[in-house]
Amino acid sequence: MRKLLLAIFAAGLITSSAQARDQLSLAGSSTVLPFATIIAEEMGKNPKFKTPVVESGGSSVGKKGVCEGIGTQFIDIGNASSRMKASELEFCDKNGVDLTEIKVGYDGIAVANSLEGYSLLITKADLGMALTAEVPACYEGSGRNFNCDAWIPNPFKKWSDINPKYPNIDIRVYGPPTTSGTRASFAEMVNQKAYCGKEPIAKKASAARGDKKGKKCRAMRTDGAYIEAGEQDNLIVQKLQEDPNAYGIFGFSYLDQNTDTLQSAIVDGTPATFELIASGDYAISRSLWFYVKHAHVGVVPGMDEYMKTWTKNWGPDGILADAGMVPMPEAERASYAKAMTDLPKLTADMLKK
Repeated sequence: MRKLLLAIFAAGLITSSAQARDQLSLAGSSTVLPFATIIAEEMGKNPKFKTPVVESGGSSVGKKGVCEGIGTQFIDIGNASSRMKASELEFCDKNGVDLTEIKVGYDGIAVANSLEGYSLLITKADLGMALTAEVPACYEGSGRNFNCDAWIPNPFKKWSDINPKYPNIDIRVYGPPTTSGTRASFAEMVNQKAYCGKEPIAKKASAARGDKKGKKCRAMRTDGAYIEAGEQDNLIVQKLQEDPNAYGIFGFSYLDQNTDTLQSAIVDGTPATFELIASGDYAISRSLWFYVKHAHVGVVPGMDEYMKTWTKNWGPDGILADAGMVPMPEAERASYAKAMTDLPKLTADMLKK
């Protein structure tokens, strides 16, 4: 009964203030940003609708923002490059916000640098070893003790400190901040699962400190080896163009649009390419999402049209693929197109699948 009353109140609130905002408002992932902007501009070609306002801020901003409340002072759709967690959905439930989760495509997290720099051929585990905040104390050459169960601040200064085959240059990697879904996905896939989940010394040491899943390894270095460059991936691209010895972490589309100046690292034998991401063979790939607020559908103009515009352009021959987004298989696109119509409520059980 309480939820029904909240929904009735919310509908009245939005309707009464509809004149204050007659265009869609979206925010979130910087990786999803260029694709959402393309869709917004396509939708804006229809004279019946104003071009939606699409802002960045990071995946956590998109997921939190869409859950903060109902009414035109809150965004209508949250963009994310990391899937919503159960704890984030609880925040929605607390505020009486029902959502539908829509997957829109796939993306690879590129590790890239200037064409004038060293081409990095590296394992995913070693990449995690280079960037995680702490490592076991027993690595030869760490300059510390040899107690494998003890953890120390990451001592590796150069790539060659990890493996003599790697470049003899300082580890200097520009990447996104803690609000970023790209960073969260990278830390999970690389630091946690590849390094602390599979590398024998780190795996054993993680278990010894009561962290069998290696989640503590997600923390990134703060000593200057990993440099937070903000939510605008274009800024990271600029840093790499200026500094041939630096590397950067960002969504594949930004590499795809700058292949005249940047090159992909080879991670576990694969570079970040459209074909390898599409086939699932690239080592650091993830899904892209947006979250639709039920209470705003049919009230804020253009919600349905915005979703329809995605379905018209997310195929292998669409403008989103041309911009670097890797399309889902046909059956998966059909499934999420149906979800845009049916608007199934996102539940905690659905997030377990």
